[in-house]
Amino acid sequence: MVDLLQEIDEWGPEKVVCVSDARTGMRGVLVIDNTARGTGKGGTRMAPTVTVGEVARLARVMTWKWAAVDLFHGGAKAGIVADPDSPDKEAVVRAFARRLADQIPASYVAGLDMGMTEHDAAIIQDELADRGAAVGVPEALGGVPYDQLGVTGHGVAEAALAALERAGKPVAGARIAVQGFGAVGAATAARLHEFGAQLVALSTVDGSVHDANGLDVPEWLAARAEFGDACVAKAAPAQRIAQGEELTVDCDVLIPAARQDVIDPTVAERIRAGLIVEGANLPTTPRAREALGARGVEIVPDFIANAGGAIAAGFAMDARRSAFRPEPARILDEVAARTRRNTLLVLDAAAREGVLPHAAALAMAEQRVREAMRLRGRLPVPA
Repeated sequence: MVDLLQEIDEWGPEKVVCVSDARTGMRGVLVIDNTARGTGKGGTRMAPTVTVGEVARLARVMTWKWAAVDLFHGGAKAGIVADPDSPDKEAVVRAFARRLADQIPASYVAGLDMGMTEHDAAIIQDELADRGAAVGVPEALGGVPYDQLGVTGHGVAEAALAALERAGKPVAGARIAVQGFGAVGAATAARLHEFGAQLVALSTVDGSVHDANGLDVPEWLAARAEFGDACVAKAAPAQRIAQGEELTVDCDVLIPAARQDVIDPTVAERIRAGLIVEGANLPTTPRAREALGARGVEIVPDFIANAGGAIAAGFAMDARRSAFRPEPARILDEVAARTRRNTLLVLDAAAREGVLPHAAALAMAEQRVREAMRLRGRLPVPA
């Protein structure tokens, strides 16, 4: 077991709150990583495998993500150990909100992550009788329709477009492989398809599909809308490949948009893409990034590429108690502009300084957080 007391560093976490409820069996955790730039903000995830260490890692990613997009919130994340398909889900979510009523929304504003839906965000607002308690609620309640707009995937696609254009490579005809054809992966594929890119592989938790001649994106989007993850079962037998092989097909751009740590050094050796754009949080391990960098494979880091959700959340945070909805077109324009700008900043800095893009992105985010800590008098006292 990871001892978080030994993991605390100059950045945080500032607060780790574990909660439970005997009646519902709810077990959850809130990690506030760093609030030098503002209130803790990050999604709430639900899965049977959630751990404190996992949530702490993700909270740190949010610290860097907010700083990287230069928006004034702090890093935080929450997790609930439960089956998101359980019939008791609402009772568990309500118990989680009640147990953290002293933290939400004073220290943390709940949001959406793996296993949580707009309905769950609405339940948190209802349980705490506070519109400010959560973002990601349904549009009918004044929320930003993240999945409908595809904000995170929109940003991931814009990061890919910016990186390809910077390298002088054509977008039209570029072969794209997407691991995780969910809300993020599907929106990414749809956006890149608009620019003429060719989707050659995709996957869900139910399987993987590959066609070197290209997959029909509108057809696959319709199948996903109808069948969800089971859409892969509709593929022709010749298109089915083993789970995980979508990461190693011959392509120009690989977009891991599923789980963390899916690309380790062993997988990295087999990757044939020249560009990786991280749609998921933490999809590559540090050693894998080193190996890929040594081969000349360029990576757009997760907290740069997938920050579209955070940018949209910035609008949603402002609108929590407003009578007016944010303008969808303005959100998408801001996601595109900030993501493209940050992608170019990071890739140019990495090339200029001879470091990996993750190091360049981290240095930029750290500088912004450190300056906020300095101004607030939070920097460590020199020995």
